[in-house]
Amino acid sequence: MSVTTEEKIIKNKLGLIKLANTLGSVSQACKVMGYSRDSFYRFKELYEQGGELALQEISRKKPCIRNRVEEHVEKAVVAFAIERPAYGQLRTSNELKKKGIFVSPGGVRSIWLRHELETFKKRLKALETKMAQENLILTEEQVAALEKAKDEKESCGEIESLHPGYLGAQDTYYVGTLKGVGRIYQQTFIDTYTKMAFVKLYDRKNALVAADFLNDRVVPWYDEHDVKLLRILTDRGTEYCGNRERHEYQLYLAIEDIDHSRTKARSPQTNGICERFHKTIQDEFYAVAFRKKIYHSLDEIQEDADRWIEEYNTERTHTGKYCFGKTPYQTFLDSKKLADDKMLDRLQPTTNPVREVVSVR
Repeated sequence: MSVTTEEKIIKNKLGLIKLANTLGSVSQACKVMGYSRDSFYRFKELYEQGGELALQEISRKKPCIRNRVEEHVEKAVVAFAIERPAYGQLRTSNELKKKGIFVSPGGVRSIWLRHELETFKKRLKALETKMAQENLILTEEQVAALEKAKDEKESCGEIESLHPGYLGAQDTYYVGTLKGVGRIYQQTFIDTYTKMAFVKLYDRKNALVAADFLNDRVVPWYDEHDVKLLRILTDRGTEYCGNRERHEYQLYLAIEDIDHSRTKARSPQTNGICERFHKTIQDEFYAVAFRKKIYHSLDEIQEDADRWIEEYNTERTHTGKYCFGKTPYQTFLDSKKLADDKMLDRLQPTTNPVREVVSVR
């Protein structure tokens, strides 16, 4: 018959009490059993009052029951957070008190966390969602908050992605120097909506290389799938920024009619989607490939990298904002209609009888 943990604990405590009686010395018994004198006298008092069952409860930690506010208070806090997204928890608590709803700033914070409203950005997102679903008329304060957030995002290059092709993130990653191959630079492009990734390896980094990557891998892929690439987000590196009249990358963007956004200075986290991808490809591809195989040229590495990217895009599932456990390519196929609906040049033009007459002549 197996002995439970609680029975073992009770047995030790009873053993301490009996040993002290046998030896006639509390100090010596505590030293042998590894207990303090205070613990001995506690055990002895409990045993005299309630027997063995009293010893069972002494080490059991009572559960801390979480304090929860009433349902109507929680609903009021959530509604006010969407109504006044710019208000912090202290101001929200104070404003609700004026309405007869008493909740502490800490209570407001706890409710926000439960409903994923703890940041200003998330509260704005909730406001936009409610506006779209219920066709609400916004107040001046709500409009001002949304416009301010949009201006801040655009000034830092952080733009909300609405559909495939709406915003792509591009960056340069230094892979390292390989004996027999030389320096290896990776040009990276990721569609921020679908998480589709493209990479190409070069032996240098400059504006011509950055433009060649778009022309060779990225833009043709979007053209093949009949989706327009609208905007690209990059850092402020010399390969991406320069005089529009002489800079190869800027000239290429102008030719393809692609808008360019730049990250905030000294803030690589603004382009964090590329930074995180670089860590993934370094750990899962380069760190493994360079230990399993000896490469003699950049083309050999590119072939293996292409196979890894194909698996990344078509077989590996993602838990991103719009992927919901699907692969990037499947996400692209499922959301391609969004891009079609947003493209104004896809709308059928209205028939102009004057033009028809002229064309007939």
